[in-house]
Amino acid sequence: MRRRSPLMRIFAAPLVIGVASAVGLVAALTGDGVADWVSWIALTVPLAAVIWARARRAR
Repeated sequence: MRRRSPLMRIFAAPLVIGVASAVGLVAALTGDGVADWVSWIALTVPLAAVIWARARRAR
């Protein structure tokens, strides 16, 4: 099993959230139809991350 570097462990989640947010915002601004669905799905990633972190912290 390969070990991940400490920087990757620290910045992986924020990187995924940032990329999903950027994709969602660009899709929302530039397209219709399928792009609307892509934007909704991509923009739920930050919301899901906040809900997950709050639920985990409450325990």
